[in-house]
Amino acid sequence: MSKKIIALVPAAGIGARARRPSTAAILKPDLPKQYELLNGLPMLRLSVMAMLADPRIHQVRVIVSPTDTWVERALAGLERVIWRPVGGATRADTVYNGLQDWQPQEDEWVVVHDAARPGLPAQALQRLIDQCLAHNQGGILAIPIPDTVKRATVEELPRISQTVPRETLWLAQTPQMFKAVALQAALQQAKEQGFVVTDEASAMEQQGYQPLLVQGDPRNFKVTWPHDFHLLEKWL
Repeated sequence: MSKKIIALVPAAGIGARARRPSTAAILKPDLPKQYELLNGLPMLRLSVMAMLADPRIHQVRVIVSPTDTWVERALAGLERVIWRPVGGATRADTVYNGLQDWQPQEDEWVVVHDAARPGLPAQALQRLIDQCLAHNQGGILAIPIPDTVKRATVEELPRISQTVPRETLWLAQTPQMFKAVALQAALQQAKEQGFVVTDEASAMEQQGYQPLLVQGDPRNFKVTWPHDFHLLEKWL
């Protein structure tokens, strides 16, 4: 019997750092970055379509702000996709609220993917799902750091304080895949303990888990700054 896998895409933020001087932004200065257009399509739509590329994804649940007025149009016509207006103040809150809204069963998996990573290749998603199911263990896409890493001093004019060995360092990406009930419990514990959750894996690590590291892809970078849009349009 195949495992039920649900994709969850948190999309309740506004992404102020990525705001670019586009026509859409001029007409709608409050437009969240996930609705900016890439080659004519909203970035959120492209990220959701990337998750739909694997037929093992039973459904994609997009979690948006209760005040969101763009999501219905952005996702119109996509099959296996629903959106839920239960987003929270932080990414961790949004993912937790999305899980609470879903109420997963013990044997179900969740694959959490950033709305701002529309360049996810189908092969990378396939690798993650294959590895997690094969080992019955949660994991994330990530890339080994190729460059020399420097630790900086904390001052107005930063200086190098240390060269950090990079052999065991990876850059985390999404999707991140876990047993849904376990992630739900980990996020709840993190909230109760006041632990700052930077991604789903960090919440699981806090509870003693050691998630798998699965080879990611450079094209799966996160749109963070205005120039990232132009770079991603070249990839796409």
